Amino acid sequence: MAVFILVIGTRQLNVILRQADFAIQNTPTFVIMNENTKQFVLSMLAYAVQRNLSAERLCSACGIDLKKLQRGTHPDLTEKQLDDLWINASYLTKDPLFSLHFGESLQLSALGIVGELIKSSLTVGAAITQACTIVNLITGRFNMNTTVKRKTFLTQFQLSNDKPEQSFVNMQIRDFLMVFTIHELDGLMLKKIEPVSVKLSFQKEYADEYERVLRCKPLKSKECSVEFPIAYWNEPIITANYELQILLLQKINSVATKMKRTNLMDHIQSYLLSNAYLGILSLEEVASNFNMSPRSLQRKLQEEGTAFQEISNTVKKSLAEHYLTTGNYQLKEISDILGYNEPSAFSRAFKRWTGKSPGAF
Repeated sequence: MAVFILVIGTRQLNVILRQADFAIQNTPTFVIMNENTKQFVLSMLAYAVQRNLSAERLCSACGIDLKKLQRGTHPDLTEKQLDDLWINASYLTKDPLFSLHFGESLQLSALGIVGELIKSSLTVGAAITQACTIVNLITGRFNMNTTVKRKTFLTQFQLSNDKPEQSFVNMQIRDFLMVFTIHELDGLMLKKIEPVSVKLSFQKEYADEYERVLRCKPLKSKECSVEFPIAYWNEPIITANYELQILLLQKINSVATKMKRTNLMDHIQSYLLSNAYLGILSLEEVASNFNMSPRSLQRKLQEEGTAFQEISNTVKKSLAEHYLTTGNYQLKEISDILGYNEPSAFSRAFKRWTGKSPGAF
């Protein structure tokens, strides 16, 4: 697996953010939206490939030229192409909750200038407010607004077009925005965030999966909203959080490389790596995201001569070596990032993987 490392100082990052802010103020909105739409589609295709779906097949079904899209020479994508992308991604992966799982896996660092602008905020509240103002750069179908209350703040998603509220594409985009908002806060604070309440319309058979991904028992309602504890609102955003996410994303292959079909083991390894900034995911979490039962996932991996725990340990070892090599993280930080309760437990695992203690390495 190719490894790319991006090291960027705070001063350099601030310059980039100011340039991005200047660019968005001095470029016509439709140009920015089209470019961010293409970036978003590439991220969706990369995720579809992780789900063992051919990017070429998905693009062909939607009338999209994958090579031109990767080169940045593709004409502006039409609304029909984007609608077909959601429909075919769900159909070809046999996952009616494709957008929910996609939102669960995506990081701000994959959203280009939109992600950079959100990350330029000083606090979580400012980031959410920023997201509300530029959500149209990702989709023109929904408006997003946030209301601050005494004990909570409420983020609502409202249709901005005249299409049926319950249309398949609208529900896919709605699910993506809702779960991405929750996981966006994860990235801003480097901890798993639990909402106070989640309201939306959904089919009863999917209630458990909505609860797992949204981390809150969903309430059936015509309203579409996520409510968070007010304590998160003024939490500061630390630039290092994004440098960590960028390093993780750079550690896996580029978007172009991700478009190549590989085996399930490689898909799982890529998925674990790209979501490792909050610890290594469990078998159950990965299986749900891949629309399989844990037993089915283990069986398919066994057919490839491996097991989930082996892949998980490989990823942990790779990340541990990387973090130790950079010299930027204390042993306790690395232990926390990789999901160990105590540094001593991490040290024992590292010695088991490499034959050396972290200090000796």
